[in-house]
Amino acid sequence: MPDVTIDPGLTLRPFRAVRYDTARVNSLAAVTSPPYDLIDEESLARFMAEEPHNVVRLILPQADYRDAAKTLRSWLASGILTVDGEPALYVYEELSGAVVQRGLIGAVAVHEDGSGVILPHEHVYPGPVRDRLALMTATEANLEPIFLLYEGGAGSEAARIVDEVASSLPPVLEASTGDDVRHRLWAIRDPAEQAKIAEDLRGRQALIADGHHRYATYQALRRRHDGPGPWDYGLALLVDSVEYPPRLGAIHRVLPGLPLPEAVRRAKAAFRAEPVGPDLAAGLERLAAHEDTAFLLGGDGEFVLLTDPDPAQVERSMPEGSSDRWRRLDTAVLHRLLISRVWGVEDDERNVRIVHHDAARAVAKARRDGGTAVILNPLKVPDVLAVAANGEKVPRKSTSFGPKPRTGLVMRTFAAG
Repeated sequence: MPDVTIDPGLTLRPFRAVRYDTARVNSLAAVTSPPYDLIDEESLARFMAEEPHNVVRLILPQADYRDAAKTLRSWLASGILTVDGEPALYVYEELSGAVVQRGLIGAVAVHEDGSGVILPHEHVYPGPVRDRLALMTATEANLEPIFLLYEGGAGSEAARIVDEVASSLPPVLEASTGDDVRHRLWAIRDPAEQAKIAEDLRGRQALIADGHHRYATYQALRRRHDGPGPWDYGLALLVDSVEYPPRLGAIHRVLPGLPLPEAVRRAKAAFRAEPVGPDLAAGLERLAAHEDTAFLLGGDGEFVLLTDPDPAQVERSMPEGSSDRWRRLDTAVLHRLLISRVWGVEDDERNVRIVHHDAARAVAKARRDGGTAVILNPLKVPDVLAVAANGEKVPRKSTSFGPKPRTGLVMRTFAAG
């Protein structure tokens, strides 16, 4: 479908947010959650048990997505959830220690790939898109924002308004969550200020930092409809990466079917393998000291550092037509050379498990399963931006930008948005 029903360029539209009535719930910390794809079974069970109105009952329903739609309607009817009275853009702030991130939450215009407006940098898979499409279709809602980055910087009117609002107005929402992050929200309801933001964003590009499958779902949902409507937009947090540089974390791997001694033995055919002792902290320090490709292997035994991949084997493992920058990505070497060719493991969700950020948790999972954990350094932001601008996608689960928006603070229904 061509982009004929929405404004050209990067567009963030005001909408009437759906939010929890803080007088009707125990706390916002109790009813909100991390993004759906960061919630494991143990966390889901805890969220379900601790609070009957936690948002996980909407984003990860246990039976049928029609149950999520029914629950959403019930919470709206009972006043657990309320709808803001007039359309707004929302300034959203996350404060974690000394790290501050501010951005704008609104309804972003959905474009097809290749438009050059919203740039993906990761591949998506049909299963998660089908899952989120079933949920959005049943609920007629965007229940959690995707996370977009754009380069604004000095002279950006949007950045000026964001900081002015946050420093001069009382927030409409303030909460601290169990992850030691403080969240604040302000509403920009003045049409003149909204127009200034729209003008500043026009002509800019945005990078999908988090939410590739949800954005692909926005696209699929839009294609299902012949005419204009609320499906032409999707809920998004848009952050100026110049004013608020993102934190880019690593995503580690666990191969449950590959014992550590066997993994090390095979890896020596293409890498230099150096034992670094039983201490994870020391291993992480050695890993972080490497600017070039390096991996820390852990499991049942001491940690082993892999460095200096054989250039000839790297070259043979890479897809034809990929750029030099893509070929130098740690995750490209990991997936194309180490996992697929050296270890002979099919790189799918069953054979290669994903652990965000937490190296100790990845190692513990590997030990429990008798497998191998692969601990990575984070990719570099300029590399990700360059790959995306070149029209390429990094290997699956290569990046974890943060801090991510908290799910449940701001939602959007098609009826209200």
